[in-house]
Amino acid sequence: MHVRVQKWGNSLAVRIPKPLAEDAEVKEGTVLNLAVSEGKVVATPVQNNKKLSLRQLLARVNRKNLHAEVDSGRPVGREVW
Repeated sequence: MHVRVQKWGNSLAVRIPKPLAEDAEVKEGTVLNLAVSEGKVVATPVQNNKKLSLRQLLARVNRKNLHAEVDSGRPVGREVW
């Protein structure tokens, strides 16, 4: 499939035809990572672009990634510990 590169402000733009976007599961708002590989422009959808809930984040905590208590020193103001 051939598409034409067009000027968009000071940048260049490429329109992604609907069938190609559907095949790549790209839709409006999808974040793409652009890279150059062996002289070719490669656009890859960023997979993990959804926000995780606190519950989902806490579910990933385990003994291997849980850090120990951190001593931040003596109080220097009106902190109540």
